[in-house]
Amino acid sequence: MKSTLKCLIVDDEPLAIEGLADYIAETDFLETAATARNAMQAMKIVGEMPIDLMFLDIHMPKMTGIEMLKELKHPPEVIFTTAHREYALDGFELDCVDYLLKPVSFPRFMRAVNKARDVMSKKTNPPDDTSYFYIKEDGLFVKVNYSDILYVEGVKDYIYIHTSQKRRMVHMTMKAAEEQLGERGFMRVHRSFIVNPAKVEALEGFWLHIHDKKIPVSKSYREQVLKAVVGNKLWKRGGSGD
Repeated sequence: MKSTLKCLIVDDEPLAIEGLADYIAETDFLETAATARNAMQAMKIVGEMPIDLMFLDIHMPKMTGIEMLKELKHPPEVIFTTAHREYALDGFELDCVDYLLKPVSFPRFMRAVNKARDVMSKKTNPPDDTSYFYIKEDGLFVKVNYSDILYVEGVKDYIYIHTSQKRRMVHMTMKAAEEQLGERGFMRVHRSFIVNPAKVEALEGFWLHIHDKKIPVSKSYREQVLKAVVGNKLWKRGGSGD
């Protein structure tokens, strides 16, 4: 992956552009390549120069950021920015990296851009395709298939790996587990829980239903959980018979 990501800021508010440009200047792996005040300018820029990451305002005159993104055949990675929280799900349906609510704080900005860098890194450096790993349990090396894992629960310096068959205890921190499982698409949803999104049966407020267990979701993780669990898989009803 590139050491520096070229960014495009798209917003009809000059102060919003200035604020994001200042944040980008403070981040060593980002560079502001261009700015645009409307969707038409932005589409022209994307067609003429390489852009890795686009900060895209949703609410703009004539053409919204969401409408613009739908028109791009090969869009860069996108982080939506808006003052309207209700647009979040629309953005996630278009597979954006993240969603920033204005006014954007620097810590929240850094969380979003680090996530974008991780997404791009995984695309250029796909993980090892081994489908299993081994843990040591009662003197034996026991095989665990990634696809069998429902969720992981952290308790002090140990984790419990829950599958539909049984629970296995491993001496490992949640941070180490998150690093290993994150490469496989697993997701941290709470300080004590990592889940397999493919095993989630329902999202109810701040709870995930997995098998016969309800897993809590921290407020700080809920937006990315919504994207990973629902994403562009939300059923869209339509037709004259609806």
